[in-house]
Amino acid sequence: MDQSQRPLAASSATSRAYQFHPARSAILDLFNIYLGRSSRQKHEESVREPPNKTQKRVVALNRELPPRNEQFLLDFEQLQNQFADQDQVRAVTESVLISLVVQCCSHVPRAEFLLFALRSLCSIGYINWDSFLPSLLSSVSSAEMSVGQGSQAMPAVSSTSLSQSGMLQTSGVIPDSSNFQPSNPASPLPSVHGIGSPAQSAIEPSTCAPMSPVKSSDASYSGQQFTTRANSTIRDNAISCLRQLCCKIILAGLEFNLKPVTHAEIFYHMINWLVNWDQRLQGVDESDAKSWRPDKALIEWLHSCLDVIWLLVDEDRCRVPFYELLRSGLQFIDNIPDDEALFTLILEIHRRRDTMATHMQMLDQHLHCPTFGTHRILSQTTPNISVEVVANLRYSPITYPSVLGEPLHGEELANSIQRGSLDWERAMRCIRHAIRTTPSPDWWKRVLLVAPSYRNPAQGPTPGAVFTSEMICEAVIDRIAELLKLTNSEINCWQEWLVFSDIFFFLMKSGCVDFVDFVDKLVSRLTEGDNHILRTNHVTWLLAQIIRVELVMNALNQDARKVETTRKILSLHREDRCSDPNNPQNILLDFISSSQNLRIWSLNQSTREYLNNEQLQKGKQIDEWWRQVGKGDRMIDYMNMDDRSIGMFWVVTYTMAQPACETVMNWLSSAGVTEWTGSNLQPNERLMVTREVSPLPMSLLSGFSLNLCLKLAYQMEEALFGGQVVPSIAMVETYTRLLLHAPHSLFRSHFSHLAQRNPSLLSKPGVTLLVLEIVNYRLLPLYRYQGKSKPLMYDVTKIISALKAKRGDHRVFRLAENLCINLILSLRDFFSVKREGKGPTEFTETLNRITIITLAITIKTRGIADADHLLYLQTMLEQIMATSQHTWSEKTLRYFPSLLRDALNGRIDKRGLAMQAWQQAEATVINQCTNLLSPSADPTYVMTYIGHSFPQHRQYLCAGAWILMMQGHPESINSANLLRVLREFCPEEVTANIYTMVDVLLHHIHSELQRGHLLQELLLKTCANLSFFVWTHELLPLDILLLALIDRDDDPHALPIVISLLDRQELQQRVSLFLGRGCPEHWLYSGMFKRVELQKALGNHLSWKDRYPTFFDDLAARLLPVIPLIVYRLIENDAMDPAERVLATYSKFLAFHPLRFTFVRDILAYFYGHLPAKLILRILHVLDRAKIPFSESFPQIISSPNPAILPPLDYFATLLLGLVNNVIPTLSSNSKCGSMGDASMRATHNKTPTASHSGPTNASEGQKAFYQIQDPGTYTQLVLETAVIEILSLPVPAVQIVSALVQIIVNIQPTLIQNSNGPHGASNSMGPGSALPTSPSGGSTDSLGASRSTPSSSGVNTSSFVSRSGYTCQQLSCLLIQACGLLLAQLPQEFHLQLYMEASRVIKDCWWLTDGKRSLVELDSAVGYALLDPTWAAQDNTSTGIGNIVALLHAFFSNLPQEWLEGTHVIIKHLRPVTSVAMLRIAFRIMGPLLPRLANAHTLFNKTLVLLINTMTDVFGKNSQLSTPVEASEIADLIDFLHHVVHYEGQGGPVQSNSKPRPEVLTLCGKAAENLRPDVQHLLSHLKPDINSSIYAATHPKLVQHTS
Repeated sequence: MDQSQRPLAASSATSRAYQFHPARSAILDLFNIYLGRSSRQKHEESVREPPNKTQKRVVALNRELPPRNEQFLLDFEQLQNQFADQDQVRAVTESVLISLVVQCCSHVPRAEFLLFALRSLCSIGYINWDSFLPSLLSSVSSAEMSVGQGSQAMPAVSSTSLSQSGMLQTSGVIPDSSNFQPSNPASPLPSVHGIGSPAQSAIEPSTCAPMSPVKSSDASYSGQQFTTRANSTIRDNAISCLRQLCCKIILAGLEFNLKPVTHAEIFYHMINWLVNWDQRLQGVDESDAKSWRPDKALIEWLHSCLDVIWLLVDEDRCRVPFYELLRSGLQFIDNIPDDEALFTLILEIHRRRDTMATHMQMLDQHLHCPTFGTHRILSQTTPNISVEVVANLRYSPITYPSVLGEPLHGEELANSIQRGSLDWERAMRCIRHAIRTTPSPDWWKRVLLVAPSYRNPAQGPTPGAVFTSEMICEAVIDRIAELLKLTNSEINCWQEWLVFSDIFFFLMKSGCVDFVDFVDKLVSRLTEGDNHILRTNHVTWLLAQIIRVELVMNALNQDARKVETTRKILSLHREDRCSDPNNPQNILLDFISSSQNLRIWSLNQSTREYLNNEQLQKGKQIDEWWRQVGKGDRMIDYMNMDDRSIGMFWVVTYTMAQPACETVMNWLSSAGVTEWTGSNLQPNERLMVTREVSPLPMSLLSGFSLNLCLKLAYQMEEALFGGQVVPSIAMVETYTRLLLHAPHSLFRSHFSHLAQRNPSLLSKPGVTLLVLEIVNYRLLPLYRYQGKSKPLMYDVTKIISALKAKRGDHRVFRLAENLCINLILSLRDFFSVKREGKGPTEFTETLNRITIITLAITIKTRGIADADHLLYLQTMLEQIMATSQHTWSEKTLRYFPSLLRDALNGRIDKRGLAMQAWQQAEATVINQCTNLLSPSADPTYVMTYIGHSFPQHRQYLCAGAWILMMQGHPESINSANLLRVLREFCPEEVTANIYTMVDVLLHHIHSELQRGHLLQELLLKTCANLSFFVWTHELLPLDILLLALIDRDDDPHALPIVISLLDRQELQQRVSLFLGRGCPEHWLYSGMFKRVELQKALGNHLSWKDRYPTFFDDLAARLLPVIPLIVYRLIENDAMDPAERVLATYSKFLAFHPLRFTFVRDILAYFYGHLPAKLILRILHVLDRAKIPFSESFPQIISSPNPAILPPLDYFATLLLGLVNNVIPTLSSNSKCGSMGDASMRATHNKTPTASHSGPTNASEGQKAFYQIQDPGTYTQLVLETAVIEILSLPVPAVQIVSALVQIIVNIQPTLIQNSNGPHGASNSMGPGSALPTSPSGGSTDSLGASRSTPSSSGVNTSSFVSRSGYTCQQLSCLLIQACGLLLAQLPQEFHLQLYMEASRVIKDCWWLTDGKRSLVELDSAVGYALLDPTWAAQDNTSTGIGNIVALLHAFFSNLPQEWLEGTHVIIKHLRPVTSVAMLRIAFRIMGPLLPRLANAHTLFNKTLVLLINTMTDVFGKNSQLSTPVEASEIADLIDFLHHVVHYEGQGGPVQSNSKPRPEVLTLCGKAAENLRPDVQHLLSHLKPDINSSIYAATHPKLVQHTS
């Protein structure tokens, strides 16, 4: 039996036993006498023999007339003395009383006597209220339920519902009575015909009465059942009387000290009755229901019920927290009776709920939307789950606040958002921004829902979704209208159309937009709403892009509305009248209608009559041009096409995609094939290679239809990976350009994609190599943009794991390892080292070390975004350290984040033991090396060594060879034998040899120095010998050697050796050759690529048996991820000059680094405060500064002769304005922040022509394609990260920068409003036509006047500031606050500490907070007024410095990773001791909204909760002395808030009906509250683990079980 059922069964058995107790009949007879009910008839039938025949009969006193009530107690005591077991008599008495209450509730005199009898029995302590009241309520529920069997269902509850769920229930889960099937439908209430009749017969106990879960069987059921003909009014009156009597009994019981669990049970039933008060109206006609009015009996029990609730939540006794009313759902009853008492309670619930919910939400929270300026995904609050599940979760980009202030999301919620509401506008703001800024498809897939018409009915709801297909449809149409307006204004926005078409194709193909509905709304918008904006064929071109998508073809071919849809599509055609008829874009737009008509003609015969014959005839011009150009051989010279030819070919790609595809493929193979003459080919082996041509330029590819692009990608993959001929570099380059051109439509994860197409493809010679080269040297940023770096890393790790112990496969292994290094270094959020998250890592030693470095950089520069990741960190480190013995130097560890440094500090350095092992094996190793590497060595010894040498000796092969070279000359070494042996080693053995050799050579240098040798000579000879290994005979990979050396930076000679190797002429020449073979922006290269011979590209070691030629791979290119790591290590060791020299030497080489922008941003953040200005300038020179949107004044500031001076505030304000214009989502017309007409268009127009003023100087080209900004990936990221780089590069300390930013924000509204001259300044006042809601009234303006900062103190010149933004002053001020918070959140933690201190200073400096002359009411009003959302306050020009600074902190918090939120406690620590309720409210307003976000970060939640309670202690502590005494009731909203967040954290999300606090949190709250005043402790008494004082503890299964 289930544990939850055992108490139920036991209770039922006990109840049955009470029916046969000998005292039952006597007690019932006694009550019947006093109730005036006649004595029993047929005594011999009614008196049942007890089970024990020998037990004497007991007969109660029998009087004909009811005695006086005062005699009852004497008679009862006389009766009870006849029985020995008084506990059983007590239980039987309670059972009889309950049955009589149910039967006699409608008989007023009898009900009054039962109340008298209860009070009398209580006076002698004979009623146990904690057992009696739950049993009574349970029986009442059973009675009501059985009454409803004949009519409508009555809601019923059981007294075990509490114990089973372990919490205080709410009305949200009240079971419908249809789920209850009592064994007997007979009503326990008296017959409707006998109600009020004194002559009614006594009721015989029934043995077949329905059993309630607790003692329900003790109720005597008698009388006739309610029939369907019973009068419903009489029935309802009976129920009302029963509830009325029950409430009176409860009120009597509440005079005693009941247990918390009893209070909870009573409260639950009362709420249930109130919520379902109108159940009788179910099934009644609507007309009757409208005319129905509650009767007197119903109103009476409603009022009694309210009396019980008010007593329960009364703050003097606090039997139940008032918070339980806030989450009860009582305020949401659909049919509120016309009753003032109930309305008063509901009004008070609403008032307290609203004040409590305020503390859950951040100021201006409606403005918090994803900016896509940072790739971090803030996770939704979820319970702790495994790493592999986390990777597949849907993340919500925004949430909608509940009435309790909780962040909500989910498909059902999204579908309930009403069009035109503020929540709808917020969603639209986010989607519009996403469409403009093109986040990755991975983001879209996480937030979108399939349109209902395309959805599988079996699919369940999507919990993480927040955007519906209607929202997406509207946003897409808005973007089309926006682009049309730009096009009509003669702005060249072809690139914007191209980018949008890629997203549009993706959305349509994904089924996120209902095509038929979309066309209907689009035509309505363009022909009826904005009937003047459709002047070109851009919309027709856009629809032509998707016309071959399967869902679209089905809509045009099979949908019932296909004819209507086709006609609407054709109506969008416009005759193109362009000034330049030879422009390729104009030609495409001119012919696109013809192409569309031809396609529709081929789709469906029923729609042909609506086609434009003129456009169909125009298609003949395309055919004619195609015949003339192709001349039958389908060959076009794509490098020599004029503009008209380009335009016509673009048209062909829409009309005849397959022939166009064939011509492209023919061009790429037009040079024919040739035989590859590689050195590793066998005599009878032939390898054919395609000759080179020029790859297709990106300018030509951009006009191809996406349908052609898909076909081309498929055909090229067949040729690249499935053909017998080695493809040309031109084809590979064209293929990668295609993928970069349309990242949303064409991306594929190559390893899984190829495996699905043909599982045997990757086993073909060269295919894996080609895929690795393409990804490593061309598509690395694309994978990062798509969010697929981690899956790719796992795929590559599988290859590495399979090869690292396999002999000879060095080329594939080293390329895969290099790719994995790049992938790991590219990750800037937390990752698991294994896909399944369990077991030791499969990484190599090198990758393990790289992973630790990446973790250090990520944690220090970006933080850990989610608490679950923080929990997994220790496991991840254990996985890495299980296979790695490396220890990091003190100089490296000092720059590690403390989290990582503490975890690694305890590792033991085993180099001493390793050197001892080397010394023991040295003689044997030297002997083996002498036999193997002497010039006259026996060739057969090579195989002997490989087959018979011990592994512990093999790892010293390179070390032994190096020792021999140090003893003689490199020329004396038999390099051929050494090369042959190293080739036969497995790759990981070679790696181990390199790491061991580095340790041995460093140890050898120290030994030789002790023998008197000169350091300079030793270093020169060491570098010469290493060059022999790396360059002369190409025996070892240089990248691994350099990594091994910098990992020994605690040795004083390691880094000088690295510098010497980097300065070697051989390396410089190799790098120069690499630089001469292409350009960093490979997609712009129009010449023919030259294939490098395999041995020259990769060296002897890697090219050994391999015969497959390279495409982009090169030994020099393998150093691209290594050079930045060398710079890191040099800076850690304070070698600033060598670091600068390395950067200067390799600046052109680093231009090829796929993520160099990220490298610059991260190195500035990682070493912030430790870099000299000269080195910072050199780091900035790594960037192509002409393509980075730096501020105009930034170059002058960083190169100023007096760099210590803080830049003017105008500089910082302009930087923030650049973020508002380019990063912060644009406000819509119905936004709460203000009415701005067509704000999105104004912002768009202002961004381009005035970009040089608002921040970026080089951003005037309009929207950039992805391939132009692959690092960081989106233009919003580029602008934001550029601002971060600027701030990090300023030669002034963080405290001055933060102070300047805070100064701007504190004074922003008066500065903008009063300094904006001309029409902008005059028009910014909010008039009657504004779309803004009216702001609520605040406190006294007298108390706030001095807190408003004057604009003159800001130091910002805003003469044209507002006009450059496209916003009003009020809107701009709020968005600048958001931009500042976003910017500060990207900066290192040094800035965060300064922000917390500066914010505390601003708040403490507000004089009216500490003004003793101000009354408490005035201060509370002033605080409430000051803490209005800036979007509200800005409308009335009543913004305050405190409101601005709190809004700044909240904007900052919303962008912080969870790990960094712990530092927020500094704010409160600097505000303490808090000496007023006003300051306490400010502290709660700052920190309160953080608690919901920390629901799954239990440790940090606990710290923050205790901090707030301790802050409360400053004001309401036992020893606190306030100048003006404050009642505890003044902070009722804070008390409610604490109850709510405790439940929220216990649930791990929005509070549900079954939410309960965690026992640990109750214990924590109980301890923290011990120092509070008794009256405040009293209000928090339920947030304790004591089951005798807390309803939460008393109903918590764990606490109850532990106590028992």
